[in-house]
Amino acid sequence: MATEPHPVLETTPDAKAARPSPPARRRLLVPVLVAVLLTQMAVAMVTGAVRQTPTIDEPVYVATAAEYLHEHRVRLNPEHPPLGKLVVGVGVALARPHVDPSFTGTQEAAGRHLLYESGNDPWQLMLWARLPVIALTLLFGLVVFAFTRDLAGPVPALAALALYAFSPDVVAHGSLATLDVPAAGFLLTSAWLLWRARSRARRYLPLAGAALGAALATKMSTLPAVPVLAALAALSVCARRPRGFRRALLGAAVVTVTAVAVVWAAYLVVDPRLRWDAGATHVPVVHGLRGHLVRLLPFPEAYRDGMRIQFGLENRSWAGFLFGHVYSGARWYYLPVALVVKTPLGMLALWAAGAVVLVVVRRLRPAAPYVLVPAAVLLASAMTGARDLGTRYAVFLPMFLAVAAGCVLTVRRRWAPVAVGALVAFVAVSSLRTYPSYLPYSNEAFGGPAKTHLRLHDSNVDWGQDLGRLADRLRSSYRGERVWLVYKGSGVPAYYGIDASDPRRVPPAKVHGLLVVSDSAVAEARDGLAVLLRSSRPVDEVGDSITLYRR
Repeated sequence: MATEPHPVLETTPDAKAARPSPPARRRLLVPVLVAVLLTQMAVAMVTGAVRQTPTIDEPVYVATAAEYLHEHRVRLNPEHPPLGKLVVGVGVALARPHVDPSFTGTQEAAGRHLLYESGNDPWQLMLWARLPVIALTLLFGLVVFAFTRDLAGPVPALAALALYAFSPDVVAHGSLATLDVPAAGFLLTSAWLLWRARSRARRYLPLAGAALGAALATKMSTLPAVPVLAALAALSVCARRPRGFRRALLGAAVVTVTAVAVVWAAYLVVDPRLRWDAGATHVPVVHGLRGHLVRLLPFPEAYRDGMRIQFGLENRSWAGFLFGHVYSGARWYYLPVALVVKTPLGMLALWAAGAVVLVVVRRLRPAAPYVLVPAAVLLASAMTGARDLGTRYAVFLPMFLAVAAGCVLTVRRRWAPVAVGALVAFVAVSSLRTYPSYLPYSNEAFGGPAKTHLRLHDSNVDWGQDLGRLADRLRSSYRGERVWLVYKGSGVPAYYGIDASDPRRVPPAKVHGLLVVSDSAVAEARDGLAVLLRSSRPVDEVGDSITLYRR
């Protein structure tokens, strides 16, 4: 018997157009994955911003931003330029706090007065102040993606963005109204624009200079990047014209002059008359080479005096803590060791592999100076500092080295995608396990967040962020008990309903009940507090940053 042929379904041109081809579907998948990664990062940061009480530095920046908005003057916090605080000020302006113009105390007192003594809601005000920094942190994620895509393509760019989005340090500090992440992100943006200037110098050199100026107008610790990025500007010009020495110098000058102009613009936005009363602030005298270099800086006098204040802070002896050892001063190896503790293990492996790939792979080698050299110079500069207080001083590394790590996928080996995918997944799991407490993160080799306080202190672990959580814990589990508190932070315990006494003000024999101590205070404990801790037993912890003892 003859069989009837199967009918052929005809596809109309309209139906073909409506069905996306496989390459089109892949192109749609990339922006969807970018949105997913940035959304989870935003959720992590906003959750932290909602739950955390003010960290040590934040009230000063918020009070300074409020003064910029209401008084239009540079008085508080001159040791940092205005731009980062102007970013915070966007949120402060939206919160519309009550500001007391007659208050004339120190910058620390001004922060406390604004948050707790002026009729404002500190929870609401801090959330609004943090939101602009969160938005900026998400935008820098797009810079990481774009930079890596320019070097290696969309799939490596997704890997780089994943490392950035799951970086505990970036999530932790990107959710705070502080200056570290904005300054680092502006530097990364400048390096990326300089890379693009290799093909279109006229368009990208001024933009790179503006990004560099934004970094300089946020934190003075970015100054060592100026000669590096100026040299990269010259290199970008020479990429098109190998013998264009004069053009190369012109390119470096464009970037430098634009950066200087942005710094001046930041001060002019605060106060168009550029008023600055050095007598109202203790500005130390800086001698020698440092003093001469400060005088040569082509910036407003307030910026130069801020540099002098920074040098004065560097001349102080700060308490450090590393692997159970308390010391005075700084250790050159502190930051590398702290980074090994506080960076996910998979991320460390991909950073190292990415640096090697950038140097070894011929087609990527021209990008190595733009990715690796700024990071190396900034790290070397940070390692010479006098304050061993946290990996936040090197928060640029998770940004620059995420770009390098993504380039590992350009290695044409079968194992490369599998290895990179497994390591990125390991990073994601390690990061998500610390949610929502990212500040005290440490990797699995060092016991995780619960053990970080045994090895590091200050902003690595306990920056005063968990006072609100402590109040909740005391109400739910220790209601009615006598509480003794040693808190290191900027919050006011009484505002959160914590009725506690300072055990250091009475003889140890009179301290009975619940002893609550910030882990940074535990790390630096000496004399009376050390005696109390030795005769107490830990019974609870809050946020991996505050320990509760029973006496």
